[in-house]
Amino acid sequence: MNHYDCVIVGGGAAGIGMGCVLQDLGAVNFTILERGEIGSSFLQWPKEMRMITPSFTSNAYGMLDLNAIAIHTSPAYTLGTEHPSGEDYADYLQAVAAYKELPVQTGVDVIEVRRLEGEGFELNTSAGVMRSRFVIWAAGEFQYPRLDGFPGAEYALHNSFIREWSEIAGDETVIIGGYESGADAAIHLAKLGKKVTIIDRNGRWLEKGSSDPSVELSPFTKDRLNRVEDGQIQLLPGHEVHWIERTEDGGYLLFCENIEGGERFVKTAHPPILATGFQGSLTMIKHMFEQNPQGGVLLTEKDESTLTPGLFVSGPSVSHGQLLFCFIYKFRQRFGVIAEAIAARMDVDTTVLQQYRDQGMMLSDLSCCGEDCKC
Repeated sequence: MNHYDCVIVGGGAAGIGMGCVLQDLGAVNFTILERGEIGSSFLQWPKEMRMITPSFTSNAYGMLDLNAIAIHTSPAYTLGTEHPSGEDYADYLQAVAAYKELPVQTGVDVIEVRRLEGEGFELNTSAGVMRSRFVIWAAGEFQYPRLDGFPGAEYALHNSFIREWSEIAGDETVIIGGYESGADAAIHLAKLGKKVTIIDRNGRWLEKGSSDPSVELSPFTKDRLNRVEDGQIQLLPGHEVHWIERTEDGGYLLFCENIEGGERFVKTAHPPILATGFQGSLTMIKHMFEQNPQGGVLLTEKDESTLTPGLFVSGPSVSHGQLLFCFIYKFRQRFGVIAEAIAARMDVDTTVLQQYRDQGMMLSDLSCCGEDCKC
């Protein structure tokens, strides 16, 4: 049986980023467990999908590339592109892991995590049983699509199952969900000459709301939408799909209700596309967390489970109140916070973490966070 100070579950942006910080601490015996290969979730993106946050090589001016997960690195520099594809970004993560010589074990599936009496964890994995004093859950979300939001959802095709948008048949498509993934799908389908209808419970395209890109379409996406030919994309705002059924002619009928209680039926000849997001891998260990009213997990100020000491969360599932850390440049701000908490309990020198604080990767005071855009 292998014993570690810390096991990081997930070899994506959060897992590799956390591994870099623990590596720099120098005195932590850790490993990273990845079910597929490094960057697997990014490798599953549709071919046309791009990062919506731009990458810039601005490190020399004290501003870390928005998509970097380790200091002294830049996807823009490594990849030579501003909006990397999923395959591009996986290449960057693999390059960082190789450069830092991170102890990544690929092809290892975590089957169960169990809290031991006293302190520590036992992990049942496809590579055998492992024990660790701490666990950092950094598994991704892209591999856990939401498929059961309403009756008949099984007739739709989740956007994460599509490798290339040219695979979609027909000259018209209905998309359920109008946030980033739905808008991205609509843009690429419109480029292929298809008429696209988007059904979205919000009207986020029609008015300026929050300045937080976690709840508002990104400028990159808005720019691309503005370049789509008029009439190619139709938005049905304020409508929620309640069920889908097959029709006698082999098509699909969607029953929607708007915010005022009005009913609407939408018919399409081809399977609708679900752009309804992901469940998140935390569902696997949800019994080890308390839940907040929104269904997310409750975390301490160190991103540690309030129910299970020693279990930390890193990545897009992290939230504190109204603060959502679902973009890379957001959740990387908590890498140093988790590392400091672990190092303090192991009595490890944390001097090296000052460079993470200087680079905006150790945000410990959340009272300064919030919307501050006035114009």
